[in-house]
Amino acid sequence: MSARHEARGTRANVSTWVLACVVAIFMSGCGTTHATLDTSRGEHLMLLGYDPVGYFTDARPVRGKHTIAATHEGRTYYFATAEHRGAFVAAPARYEPQYGGFCSNGAPYGVKMGSDPTQFEIRSGRLFIFGDLQGREFWLLDEADNIRHADELWPSIAGKGWRAQSLEAWTFKVPWYRDGKSLMARWREKHPGRELHYDTGGTVTNLLFKYPGWRAREGYSQERLGVPGEPDDPVAAR
Repeated sequence: MSARHEARGTRANVSTWVLACVVAIFMSGCGTTHATLDTSRGEHLMLLGYDPVGYFTDARPVRGKHTIAATHEGRTYYFATAEHRGAFVAAPARYEPQYGGFCSNGAPYGVKMGSDPTQFEIRSGRLFIFGDLQGREFWLLDEADNIRHADELWPSIAGKGWRAQSLEAWTFKVPWYRDGKSLMARWREKHPGRELHYDTGGTVTNLLFKYPGWRAREGYSQERLGVPGEPDDPVAAR
C-alpha cells in the first residue's frame, strides 16, 4: 500500500472516531435506562405488557392486562391475574427481567438494545429476555459465559441511556466481542442442516429511528404483538 493510501486510511479512521465521539456526545443520556415504552396512560411499560410472573408460573409468555398493573421504581408491568400482580408487588426483584429487559445476548457486550417478551429463558430463578429468536439462539451457544460477562458489566451501564451506551459498546468493543457473522457460523456448525432466518432491521434503524421492542410490537419479521390497551392492541381489535 502506498503512503498516500495509508494516509487516506488513517484520515478515514480518525474521521470515523471523531464522528462516533460527536454522535456519542450528542446522544449522551439519550434512551431510557430500561427497555420501556410510553403508553397513552403515561406509563413506562416493560415487556410490551407481558406478565413477568407468568414466565415462572406458566413457563411461557403470558399477555397481561392494562387494567391489572403495578409500578416499581417508575417501571410499569401488566399482569394476567390479580394473583400475579400480588406476587410481583410482594417481591418485584424476583420477577423483573435481567439487564433492564434488554436483549440478554447484547448485554455481555455492553449493548442495551432489543426486547421481545416472547423470547426468554429462565436460569437459576432469573428471567432473561432476548431481542428476537436469533438473539436467544446465539446466547444459548455460550450461556454461562454470557451471563458471567453481562453480570460483570451491568452495574456500570445500568443507569446509562440505551442509545448512548450501545453506541459506546460498538465503538469500544469488549475483548470477547463476537459479531453476528461469527455467531451464525457457530450456530450452523452446532445445528447442521438447519437455518436461522431473521431480519433485525439493521443497526442504524434500531439505534437511531426505533425503540427497544419495536420489531415484536410492530410485527417486523415476526408476528405482531401490539400493546395491551393501546390502539394497536390485537386482542381489542378482534
